[in-house]
Amino acid sequence: MKIGSVKLKNNVFLAPMAGVTDLAFRTICDRFGAGLSYTEMVSAKALSFADKKTGSLMRTDNLPTAVQLFGSDARVMAEGVPMAETYGLFTDINMGCPAPKIAGNGEGCALMRDLDRAEKIIGAVCDAAKKPVTVKMRAGWDSEHINAVELARIAQSCGAAAVTVHARTREQYYSGTADRSLIKKVCDNVSIPVIANGDIFTAQSAQDMLAQTGAAAVMVGRGSQGNPWIFSQINELFTQGKVITDPSPRERIDMAIEHITLLCSLKGEYIGIREARKHASWYIKGLCGAAALRNKINTAVSLDEMSSILSELL
Repeated sequence: MKIGSVKLKNNVFLAPMAGVTDLAFRTICDRFGAGLSYTEMVSAKALSFADKKTGSLMRTDNLPTAVQLFGSDARVMAEGVPMAETYGLFTDINMGCPAPKIAGNGEGCALMRDLDRAEKIIGAVCDAAKKPVTVKMRAGWDSEHINAVELARIAQSCGAAAVTVHARTREQYYSGTADRSLIKKVCDNVSIPVIANGDIFTAQSAQDMLAQTGAAAVMVGRGSQGNPWIFSQINELFTQGKVITDPSPRERIDMAIEHITLLCSLKGEYIGIREARKHASWYIKGLCGAAALRNKINTAVSLDEMSSILSELL
């Protein structure tokens, strides 16, 4: 699959998720077959101040990665593009984040309430870019304002190479179900690739998404948490017609420990082990005895302690 001039190994992507899609998580998902990963949201304003922490969010180690920028000022967003392109294959504009601290600041999904501003931002970013630009959006702000088709058309007219649609409104957050019929409408109204996002929790749901929408690619978000095997499974179904990968409890525990070890090596044990707590709980979800270990996981303070706790399930 191609997005603009960028050729990707497949059409199964890892979604940008704040506090989740750091370099450790992206590295693992790439190993299991993610064709493209996105960084956590990067503040264009923070880039303009040369914030060191923001720079670390964009580290890719040569993995196929897009850098996702957020902001509400077209000039500042454009100024962030050269730095984003230093790290990523292309720049993705966040117009879908529903979080109050983002949308409440006029950024993320709030831009779907101001299409004139959204158009200025997309145009400015595209003008500043040497690599492809994409836009991630939701269905709209609420059920009375479903305007993803209009925003997708604007993005295309400004020069965006692709759009991603999470077919829920900001009002829904992650409740209800993603509206695949809306994604199909977007596909029917633009000629650039549309990436379908929302409710991809199994290989079959990914296949159904493409069949029902005509989208060019699927983007996996929450379905990948503690489950990087989903990328292998989707690619197996797409290419071989059946799912082959089925991780055993031991493989899940081993992968959890490997993931946590990588986190600690990248961020130091103090930060890494605290950020690893949620990942550990995701990896063991559904395993016999997992619920009883969650309190231990949430108070673990060292890699050895966390590894020992997880090994109790074997």
